[in-house]
Amino acid sequence: MPASDDRTREFAFELALCAHLEAETEWLPARQLGAAVVAPGRRIVDICAVVPGPRFDERTAITADTIPTRAIESDVGVGEAVYWRDAFDCSREAARTAVDRAVESGFFERERRGAREYVRRTTRYPEEWFAELVGVENKPDLDAPGALERQLRTDVSLGLFDRVVLATESYVTRAHLNRLPEEAGVWRFDPETGDRTVVREPTPLRTDRPGVELVEERPLRTDVAVVSAAEKARARRRLAERAYGKGWRTYEFPACARADATADGRPRCSHFGRVVDPARECGADCPAREDGDAPDADVAALRDTRTPWVRDPAGVVRRQSGLDRFT
Repeated sequence: MPASDDRTREFAFELALCAHLEAETEWLPARQLGAAVVAPGRRIVDICAVVPGPRFDERTAITADTIPTRAIESDVGVGEAVYWRDAFDCSREAARTAVDRAVESGFFERERRGAREYVRRTTRYPEEWFAELVGVENKPDLDAPGALERQLRTDVSLGLFDRVVLATESYVTRAHLNRLPEEAGVWRFDPETGDRTVVREPTPLRTDRPGVELVEERPLRTDVAVVSAAEKARARRRLAERAYGKGWRTYEFPACARADATADGRPRCSHFGRVVDPARECGADCPAREDGDAPDADVAALRDTRTPWVRDPAGVVRRQSGLDRFT
């Protein structure tokens, strides 16, 4: 394993900040999610934090997983079951995947009528289950900002998040602040102590208005797209659902005797004495590797204990109309 480089430092910083937000707020942080509309893969946000809304408990009761966007936007309702293929305006394969995932998550139930499959929702989708989305871009070292300014300006002009924040370990100067969009908030965060200082509060963004998305940059030309308020609303719901189902502990712990887990579920190497990125650092070429069992870390249980997310909800059981009058 090499000494910690910029990428491993950023990985450890990101996990520490997620653990901090999980412990100090009611937010649900998730990592590395697409945060654009026209070109979803062009903007990957480091942390998307979901702030629970007034109908959050209704959402937690349905499933711990992501509810497919196509299932939410389909013509499947809670009343009469419909033929599954007629309810989707997409390819057959995409519709099939959405139905299967929605059934597995408990959002749909299905029944057979002869050779045909029909589906209905088990409950209405609670649109107001999240109150805000907070986008956090992590840049521990401001002396190596990379594309930081462009990323934050994209987030601000698009307005997919309610608030946008830069998190850094560096001392923040007036020159740093002047190079950033004034709407972006700034946190100074120490991953070792967990201390977070608000250097500048973020300005709330207008998520209910059209936004401008940076699509492509070329020499002497920048392509942008205007994204409607309705398109943003759909993208925000999709982003919130992915964050709810994914969370931030998305790594696998290595099968190494030197690997362990911190109390909040981060992967740590006892030999090097720090949090590591298993996907990059814990391969067969690591000189400290010693075959063994992976740490016994129940990350789902940790998330269930530390956040409002519910690991094993009871689910939503449809009761046939009129049966309750006899109970």
